[in-house]
Amino acid sequence: MKASRVSVVGGVAATAVLLLSVPAFAHVSVTAEGEAAKGGYATVNFKVPNEQDDASTNKLEISFPKDHPLASVMTQPVPGWTAKVTKTKLDKPLEMHGEKIDEAVSKVTWTADGKGVQPGTFQKFPLSIGALPEDADELVFKAVQTYDNKDVVRWIEPQQKGQEEPEFPAPALALVAASEGGHGAAASHDDAKEDAKSDDKSETASADSSDSTARVLGIVGIVVGAAGVAFGVLAGRRRANS
Repeated sequence: MKASRVSVVGGVAATAVLLLSVPAFAHVSVTAEGEAAKGGYATVNFKVPNEQDDASTNKLEISFPKDHPLASVMTQPVPGWTAKVTKTKLDKPLEMHGEKIDEAVSKVTWTADGKGVQPGTFQKFPLSIGALPEDADELVFKAVQTYDNKDVVRWIEPQQKGQEEPEFPAPALALVAASEGGHGAAASHDDAKEDAKSDDKSETASADSSDSTARVLGIVGIVVGAAGVAFGVLAGRRRANS
């Protein structure tokens, strides 16, 4: 009986040690630098960890959501990688800065020129995207990670509300409500203009005041000079009479 209990306890302990020794399951994720505000633009980073001990990630494909196409997508150079942007025609054109856009980026593919993402490391792949949708709380992408041993991992399963995280979750970018920062900035800009106008008025008033003072002093000088001349003439006459 005692031996049986010892065996059970030993088994549980071994299982606990095994579970604790298993590395955390990492996956391709996306986060914004700062905020990803609805209706605005954001710089985002796709973080790609290497989960294999004997292979390196040499390719990453990010597919964009079709229900919320993005008119502007720009890549940032990543040393050791080549980026390819794929565009597709839109069924319904978008309007951007007063112009009609009939195509949008559907996929961005990064291919390693060298060793890629080696075991025990991760790599960030930045993108500038926009304009972000105003009628969504998140953007869900699909990521396909390829290793140099030909293994392919598809991170394409969306997270369902109220359910556990799927085995291969798709990268999801949370969107936040647009702040009043833009209005505040505009207000500050308007305030600056009003301050500038006030300064101009003050300077103009000061200049007018200075001109008026100068004129008054000039007139006073003329009057004083004329009085001096008159006084000199009178004094000369008195001397001549005496």
